[in-house]
Amino acid sequence: MHNKRGILAVTGAALSVFWPGSLAFGFPGVMAPYWQETFQVGSAATGNIMFFILAAVGTFMYLAGRLQERVGARIMISLGIFICGLNLLISAYAVSIWLIYLWAFINGFASCFVYVPALTTVQRWFPAKRGLVTGIVNLCFGLSAAIMSPVFYRMLESMGYYTMNVTLAVAFIFFGLIAASFTEMPERLRPPVVIISEPTSPQTSAEGALPSPSLTVKESLRTKNFWLLWFTWTMQGSAGIALVSLAVIFGLDKGLTPVMAVLILTSFNFTSGLSRLLSGYLSDYTGRTGIMSITFLAAGASYFILTITNELIILLILAGIIGFAFGTLFAVSAPLVSDCFGLKHFGAIFGLVFTAYGFVSGILGPSLSGYILDVTAGNFTIVFSYLGFFCMASAVLIRFLKPQLTVAQAAIKTET
Repeated sequence: MHNKRGILAVTGAALSVFWPGSLAFGFPGVMAPYWQETFQVGSAATGNIMFFILAAVGTFMYLAGRLQERVGARIMISLGIFICGLNLLISAYAVSIWLIYLWAFINGFASCFVYVPALTTVQRWFPAKRGLVTGIVNLCFGLSAAIMSPVFYRMLESMGYYTMNVTLAVAFIFFGLIAASFTEMPERLRPPVVIISEPTSPQTSAEGALPSPSLTVKESLRTKNFWLLWFTWTMQGSAGIALVSLAVIFGLDKGLTPVMAVLILTSFNFTSGLSRLLSGYLSDYTGRTGIMSITFLAAGASYFILTITNELIILLILAGIIGFAFGTLFAVSAPLVSDCFGLKHFGAIFGLVFTAYGFVSGILGPSLSGYILDVTAGNFTIVFSYLGFFCMASAVLIRFLKPQLTVAQAAIKTET
């Protein structure tokens, strides 16, 4: 019975993050050409959309982590879903790019209320399989954009901009609230339940470390591990999120049709979602930092190659590799945070790590790349070169991180 309830919680959490994920990683990329034409703005202006999403994430992720400890996952996720859906009405009635920025900021705010509680509750249910269950949640978060990007494009073509936004608002709220109803942490259920999947004997972790209690937020900020993660998120987050706003306009610059250009974004989002499950699962057995380093190196090489080929299939493969690394960053970082600092204050600490992604990645990724394209008449070589360097630097940086908790130890010591 407990196992069934845990599976339902993971399913509900995964389906809940699907909706804000599609709006964050798919909607701006597909809509960018439409917004540029409608509001008569350039690439820098549409690149700033991701900045506002990430700025909200950086501002509210920590607060969401704190608040969910008090009110519970189900209420937090339900509220986030409702705000996320209702917010599409701002997009529908937008008469300037500044209203799109407002939509982006609110969407980022609402995403925090869904994402952190979803990650926290699945790790509470399955502490010995944290990489796997956070990978499942992140799979839906990233894969949602790959599924919905072509849908967004077709809806825009067939329904028109206003009707598309209103239809999506209704659908997101309806299906999202159903999914959220299954998401609650095990300790909040009555009668009390026992957290499942605790190992009967210690397992060997590739990160091998001695048992350590959960750290407080202040204690975590004093560790080298926290800042290694923070700067990794700054650079790899910039390199990953930049392609969300650049993929379609890069494809159009290459002479592709709009449908083919959207395929580049779809490829990025498909592997971003797939890697969140695969990398998360493997990291439970082979270690977190090695997987992250390898995929970051591959993404860096892909950025350097992107501008020297015109073959669609090669472009799709390279975008897919970059997406795979981006998804790995999300999937492996969540259990890595609890490896380093424990589960007791996971939401708050993970929210602080996310400030790098929210406050800095949005500027160095989408905003700066859009500005460079505008002032260089669309020179993607410059943009992709510095993004590739960010990936390479992240691959080196993450190797210096040394987790304090093994998978088995974290399963046994979920509270201190």
